[in-house]
Amino acid sequence: MDLSTLGTETRNERTLDLDRMPVSELLSVMNAEDQTVALAVRDALPQVGAAVEAISESLRRGGRLIYLGAGTSGRIGLLDAVECPPTFGTDPELVVGLLSGGPGAFVVAVEGAEDEPARAMADLDEIGVNDRDTVVGLAASGRTPYVIGGLKHAAARGAVTVSVACNRDAVVSRYADIPVEIVTGPEVLTGSTRLKAGTAQKMVCNMLSTASMVRLGKTYGNLMVDVKASNEKLVDRARRIVVEATGADSRTAADALEAAGGHAKTAIVMLLADCTAEEAVRRLDQAHGNTRAAIGRP
Repeated sequence: MDLSTLGTETRNERTLDLDRMPVSELLSVMNAEDQTVALAVRDALPQVGAAVEAISESLRRGGRLIYLGAGTSGRIGLLDAVECPPTFGTDPELVVGLLSGGPGAFVVAVEGAEDEPARAMADLDEIGVNDRDTVVGLAASGRTPYVIGGLKHAAARGAVTVSVACNRDAVVSRYADIPVEIVTGPEVLTGSTRLKAGTAQKMVCNMLSTASMVRLGKTYGNLMVDVKASNEKLVDRARRIVVEATGADSRTAADALEAAGGHAKTAIVMLLADCTAEEAVRRLDQAHGNTRAAIGRP
């Protein structure tokens, strides 16, 4: 497919005089263009929902969510992956981000890495991709060879495959069980897909990981009860989470957290089920980590 025919590569008629615009006008145009992204994502919500169901099932079966991408797309997937352990208390290997060119390409671009499908095959084999995993290929253009090669290889290994592209009828969609197409259109700066296309991919990744973790019981209401209290800010957040979830005063919440080893979810079950930390851990184990089930509330 000729790159020049892609919506993400064509010139934006509203910004033909970008270099002559005063800053206020330039920013106003960028803001207006960004507002179209959420609407484009909304049009693809059924497909995003199907991807969430697939990812949730993978995680329940002991599989993983694996993001795969090059350039900005790969960096967005990697960013989402590394945020899951502190937010949801997950093992770092549960949500994985594979970036063409390796982790070092996050800060220094590795030229040509995206053009090599064999790199994706090797990267997936290195982490042992298998039939319990869901692999999400991110490609703004929808034609990145690294992503196409990765999706084909993942499918051959039995994994569920999802593609996220920002053009209609994307090539990468042909290689995914669940194709997601977010049609973001021409960029303010022609071809700079770190702009609207990047925002769209970030929004979709936010949905995929967050909704899947909610489905797995990693939240209680809208509280991140599996947060890892690894610094002063997060210790305070964990205490406030316990207060919000239980109605306990700050001192009681802090005492429960201390007894629970800093784990907000355990402290919540202790207070709401009126039990010891050991009993709370047992209840959570039996409930597969679901707080509502552990305290016996619908």
